[in-house]
Amino acid sequence: MAFQHDAPFVIIGASGDLTYRLLMPAIFRLYQAGKWKSPVVGYSPDNWGNQDFHDHIEHGLKEFVAEYSSQAWARFRPLLSFHRGELTGQDFSALADIIGSGSAVFYLALPPTLFGQAGQALAEAGLNRAPEGFRRLVVEKPFGHNLKTAQELRQALHQGWQEEQIYRIDHFLGKETAQNLLVFRLTNRFLESIWDAEHIRSVQITYAETLGLEGRWRYYDQAGALRDMLQNHLMQLFTLVAMDPPATWAADSLHNHKTEVLRAVRQIPPHRVDRFAVRGQYTQGRIGDRAVPGYREEPHIDDSSTTETFAALKLRVDNWRWHGVPFYLRSGKRLAQDYAEVAIQLKEVPRGLFGQGRENWLVFRMKPDETIDMVMWAKEPGLELNTRRRVLSTPYKREEEMEYSAYEQLLLAVAQGDRTPFPRYDEVEESWRIVDPVLQAWTQGQPEAYEAGGQGPAGQTRLMDEHMAWRRIGETDRDTP
Repeated sequence: MAFQHDAPFVIIGASGDLTYRLLMPAIFRLYQAGKWKSPVVGYSPDNWGNQDFHDHIEHGLKEFVAEYSSQAWARFRPLLSFHRGELTGQDFSALADIIGSGSAVFYLALPPTLFGQAGQALAEAGLNRAPEGFRRLVVEKPFGHNLKTAQELRQALHQGWQEEQIYRIDHFLGKETAQNLLVFRLTNRFLESIWDAEHIRSVQITYAETLGLEGRWRYYDQAGALRDMLQNHLMQLFTLVAMDPPATWAADSLHNHKTEVLRAVRQIPPHRVDRFAVRGQYTQGRIGDRAVPGYREEPHIDDSSTTETFAALKLRVDNWRWHGVPFYLRSGKRLAQDYAEVAIQLKEVPRGLFGQGRENWLVFRMKPDETIDMVMWAKEPGLELNTRRRVLSTPYKREEEMEYSAYEQLLLAVAQGDRTPFPRYDEVEESWRIVDPVLQAWTQGQPEAYEAGGQGPAGQTRLMDEHMAWRRIGETDRDTP
């Protein structure tokens, strides 16, 4: 897949960290792979010229693109230009002469509080319409701070833009694991026939990080783990597991099915939040051989902060396919290992002819390596009928195959007009509906302390149904005898 158009790609907020660390490195890698030919217009209030913008971007490419080539940069540089301006219709109107009357993409690489203002100002300048092509608006998460603000953002953007013009970036949906969840499930007949409550006991979705704040304190201390990871990234992975198969591979069909399963999630009672949600905050500890401070000891963090750095949810889906199956979602910082997976636990066979505890797992792992593991049981060699666990494991890609980042995948999808990997507004709002009672309850009280470098707060175990347990972070099935 490659760009079919040379439509200008306008980055609003071109001097920011997102552009420097992620967007331009992804665009440059696509260019080196022969998949990008669009001019890139940087837009920000900085008093820069083209040369300043070029120098800034070149520095970032050298830092973040392992395959950086000075020859490729010399060819790529003429595609870049810079325009200075504020987020006003008057300033944006000057872009009309640059992009012309044809197709264009506008990427809002801005703080979330400015999304509505920027979208409306672009529309005021008439840049939301193209007589001779398309106009698309790309918005980074988070999409609101709660359900109310998400609805306000949607209303602000819809004043000037149609829903089909808006592409909401959730970079998890560009990851190989997310894409493979549906492909692996829907192209292998033996799986879909057991993809229901009759055969599946539980689902666990984990995203664990060893990192702390890493300079993101201003955003993170206002957001916390529930908003930063569960409401968007992990909720999207949950929908890919739980949705019914779509009739066609079309954006609206896919979004309809994802929204349907979100609407089927049982409301968390405000007075029983502790039965469905757990929060934690890391204290000082060790990551590997390195001592790290607690969250409240981090620079710029108030010593009375109640921001959660770990969040876990238990969800119930009230439909026929998933009746009685718990879905567990969790994510946290300063945990034992950088580890992420979607783990499907199958029920044991009805009669344990060869002993109990013979559970099967199907695991889609994202970190530390991207693989699919199937945990099975077979006879142990010897004279006795003893069993032992066997793991069938396959990596997603061969060594010779090129790996693309999530941003590269999603930028190409924007150019192609493929809206399937971009959440629709009702998916976003239904996700907020699910977590809003938890956010309200967590305005009171304190998160549970957990030591950095461990498995997270002990209280997470209270979410588990009887005879169930969390999978240990960092312990792959291949490591277990």
